[in-house]
Amino acid sequence: MKLYRTRQGIVVEHENRFHRAPSDDWDYLVNQDDLFNFLQQEIPSTAASDEYRSWTETQLLPPISQQEIWASGVTYMRSRNARMEESKDAGGGDFYERVYDAERPELFFKSTAARAVGPGDGVRIRKDSTWNVPEPELTLFITSNGKIVGYTVGNDMSSRSIEGENPLYLPQAKTYDGSAAVGPCLYVPGAPISSDTEIRLEIRRDNQTVFDEKIAINRMKRKHDELVSFLFRETTFPHGCYLMTGTGIVPGDDFTLEAGDEVRISIEGIGTLVNTVQR
Repeated sequence: MKLYRTRQGIVVEHENRFHRAPSDDWDYLVNQDDLFNFLQQEIPSTAASDEYRSWTETQLLPPISQQEIWASGVTYMRSRNARMEESKDAGGGDFYERVYDAERPELFFKSTAARAVGPGDGVRIRKDSTWNVPEPELTLFITSNGKIVGYTVGNDMSSRSIEGENPLYLPQAKTYDGSAAVGPCLYVPGAPISSDTEIRLEIRRDNQTVFDEKIAINRMKRKHDELVSFLFRETTFPHGCYLMTGTGIVPGDDFTLEAGDEVRISIEGIGTLVNTVQR
């Protein structure tokens, strides 16, 4: 089951049929601890319509309202190695090795809803950064009670030149206008997403593919419930929140994004998030 937030209202896709959601209050709708069953019970009372399908094709908004977006770092070996390499000259490489094996994960605030962008919108690279990459991430949706009820595609844009200069610059490297993209929908399955699910990142420049790689989420070192338990230890989220779970795909050190690049992130079962890079 998928939830789409559109300019015309909220749409539910179920068994390839499109229905008007039982409520257009996104914050109320998604913050249900048993969201799948809640939607399944409500859908029979709403008529299916191709009009609603068309809304999801032309009127999409990011699937977020009053939620915050948080992120996890160094949850894949590839990310650990890349972070150690980029920060070695600043003496920070050892920190990333330690956090990869530590009990406590790296968690950081990523974006408000106002700074996030959705499908078809522009993600940004900072004007004061010379080395920039997208980070494709399975993103959890968690209710205010700490229950994982859905998933979306996330792009955790990263200014590697800034973070590599000093690990303490992480907030500037990660959090700025247009630094987070989510969408195209909130995927609400009846069971946890399969660990064999693959994430694919494709970057296109001048209509040519310049990067294409994929990885299964079972390559993550951390468990989803583990990350959520740390996030919710001392922080409350009245409308629920999103948590990006880290990336296992990092372009080589000789690659940086350019304005006009198209970033395509696909996750099986959820869909493809497409954004164009802006400076």
